[in-house]
Amino acid sequence: MIRAENLTRKFGDFTAVDHISFEVSQGEIFGFLGANGAGKTTAMRMLTGLLAPTEGNARVAGFDVAEDVEQVKKQIGYMSQKFSLYEDLTVLENIRLYGGIYGLSDKEISQKTNQLIEMLGMQKLQEKMISSLPLGWKQKLAFSVALIHEPEIVFLDEPTGGVDPITRRQFWEQIYKVADEGTTVFVTTHYMDEAEYCDRVSIMVDGRIDALDTPVGLREQFNADDVEEVFIQLARGAQRSE
Repeated sequence: MIRAENLTRKFGDFTAVDHISFEVSQGEIFGFLGANGAGKTTAMRMLTGLLAPTEGNARVAGFDVAEDVEQVKKQIGYMSQKFSLYEDLTVLENIRLYGGIYGLSDKEISQKTNQLIEMLGMQKLQEKMISSLPLGWKQKLAFSVALIHEPEIVFLDEPTGGVDPITRRQFWEQIYKVADEGTTVFVTTHYMDEAEYCDRVSIMVDGRIDALDTPVGLREQFNADDVEEVFIQLARGAQRSE
């Protein structure tokens, strides 16, 4: 579902992403880790069609991220911890807005809205402003909205930042469910315990992918007790930071 070959992005003389190559399969939960300044945000922006590569290439859901940007955007969903919902709109207004952005018909938007409200148990909250909701509810809704058009791939950029452990566990139950249904999940996180939930994990350092394997494989390769220890070992060698 995702294939990157020598994907590179330069800003002047600075190489933010340095010839990275990897593949992600359908239904896989792929963890994309890296310390601040490692290049993971720039890489994700290229994969979602928001930033053109300087060198190399990538295909997402079969489409070239540089040449078929609009097709790529139709095949993906995106959720960010920093911005996913409009705070000054209600729950219903946000769902309808994103349904339109993702190109659904009025009939489809109506059907999906009813389905999401019922699935999330938000019947009593549907007329509430997003700004008035607890963070956990916001995150659950944002994730569901990112999937409203049934994309083949969903990109999650630190989706559980700031939420409590119980809500994080519930959120990951949602991730497992959509992955089991065949949706590919590409997720960045600063929580190393969440990396253990992924099928495979890559770790970026100074714009390069310095490790890529299953959590078990990474622990064995680096003789570590957990992925966090692997991350620390690699991050110690970093030469740059944001």
